Amino acid sequence: METIKLTIDNKQVEVAKGTNLVEAAASAGIRIPTLCYMNLHDLGYENKPGACRICVVEVEGRKNLAPACKTVCTEGMVVRTHTPRVVNARRTVMELILSNHPNDCLTCTKNGHCELQRTAQDLGIREIKYRGETTKYQKDMSVSIVRDMDKCIMCRRCETACNEIQSVGVLSAVNRGFPAVVSTAFNDPIQTTNCINCGQCVAVCPTGALSENSNIADVLRAIADPSKTVVVQTAPAVRVGLGQDFGFSGRSVTGKMVTALRRLGFDYVFDTDFAADLTIMEEGTELLGRLNAAIGGDKGVKLPLMTSCCPGWVSFMEKHFPELADNLSTAKSPQQMFGAIAKNYFAQKLGIDRKDLVVVSVMPCVAKKAEAARPEFSRDGDPDVNISITTRELAHMIRFANMDFALLEEDDFDRPLGESTGAGVIFGATGGVIEAAVRTAYEVQTKKPLDRIDFTELRGMEGVRSATVDFDGTPVRIGIAHGLANARQLIREVVNGTSPYHAIEIMACPGGCIGGGGQPYHRGDIRLLQERTESLYAEDAHKPLRKSHENPYIQSLYRDFLGEPCGHLSHELLHTRYYNRKPVVKPCSTNTKK
Repeated sequence: METIKLTIDNKQVEVAKGTNLVEAAASAGIRIPTLCYMNLHDLGYENKPGACRICVVEVEGRKNLAPACKTVCTEGMVVRTHTPRVVNARRTVMELILSNHPNDCLTCTKNGHCELQRTAQDLGIREIKYRGETTKYQKDMSVSIVRDMDKCIMCRRCETACNEIQSVGVLSAVNRGFPAVVSTAFNDPIQTTNCINCGQCVAVCPTGALSENSNIADVLRAIADPSKTVVVQTAPAVRVGLGQDFGFSGRSVTGKMVTALRRLGFDYVFDTDFAADLTIMEEGTELLGRLNAAIGGDKGVKLPLMTSCCPGWVSFMEKHFPELADNLSTAKSPQQMFGAIAKNYFAQKLGIDRKDLVVVSVMPCVAKKAEAARPEFSRDGDPDVNISITTRELAHMIRFANMDFALLEEDDFDRPLGESTGAGVIFGATGGVIEAAVRTAYEVQTKKPLDRIDFTELRGMEGVRSATVDFDGTPVRIGIAHGLANARQLIREVVNGTSPYHAIEIMACPGGCIGGGGQPYHRGDIRLLQERTESLYAEDAHKPLRKSHENPYIQSLYRDFLGEPCGHLSHELLHTRYYNRKPVVKPCSTNTKK
């Protein structure tokens, strides 16, 4: 690898050729502030920064200040990052940004996590010098996402996330000069666009211009209602994300999280991992049914089978590739399977009406809010999952309750819907769903125990990867993708009829659920994503049971209630169908003079 040597603030620095000054400075422990730049190289994406100009530096031999994020290191370059001229320029840029920005920091959703706020503090700005007209936009809201464009600083990170990482193409810069803003086509409400509610735009926004549609108040009202029994389920990725806000970055905080949820007032604290094990029983059975039909010569069977756990991916399919509906597993996501079992089985066990049971889910994902609101996931107007909140919202609730998270004791989930295997835990990482499915499908198909539990060939952070697993002489070819721009590579092959795979796992967010749009902000930090992933696999490794079909509570559920995987009752409660949700394209208006 060719390297470049340069000097930054009197420090000798050696970096790979092609490195920009922001990254080079960071490697030497020097922070250059920026509001638009994200290091996405490690995730395999290109960032197109250069919008904010907060990162300007002096480069010896250049007359003008250089934007560090757009300046590539050259041999012998001498850079100064904090001279009076640099600081003055940054302050002026920041003062101009703040002159057109609301000053409601105390009530802003990003207060404490706002990069604009932090940068202004670091620059010592205590007053707004420039006064004048400010932009005013109507607030836009979907069930998952809130857009407050009065707070948009035109960094265009959301545009990068939407177009480069997810290839959805909903957000882009419109207008020029003072009225410029990032918006949807025709300024349509985001709910009516191709938006898939993945929340990656929210995850990268440095201000409060984009945030999740908070449901904290709904949860507090439910807990305070004496006529309701309130249960909570927590997704696998939450346990390795939540700790970031309390000094446990990347580490699993399962036991402390359970204790915190009990102290918040939930009547039962359950684990979505239980429903992940249930998902494997249903989705794995469906996969084997299609595989065996294909082996038996059925030309009409739809392969590859594509996973359906990720609501962002399901929405992407319905809005962009509805012709793939028959390839998608009909199994509901773990969130919705849990809700169906809680409302139709657990409520019965408690002897209460399903409408008096409130199911709350804590998810790493803002798309889960939209998923819970889908009308097909309700009965007589009563949703299977009443309220879905993000990991960030749970962290807010814990702080509201004045808990010292670090001092909380560790507790276990309630039974029966809290017992899970290691297979359920790894659902939170890219490749984890299909690995969990393989562990069970192999033993069900071959009637033989696995020689090894860990299918490391299915793991990793590459955007697209593949592997072949030998089912006792039958090769099963598997494709995996995370990030929907990566997924398009596999989707095109399916659409064209050239896909070599029997099964494909797709997760909408980078790294899978561990990088979800509702997690504590990672800003593309691949090291943090890897820490979260490693923590999930470590928890899996320490579980006494690591295959979904070995979960005794799952076995009991089928024996006492469901009957058999993909049977009549399980199909009624645990499976769904998909719809063509492509938005209607507006015709271009024309002006013709008579």
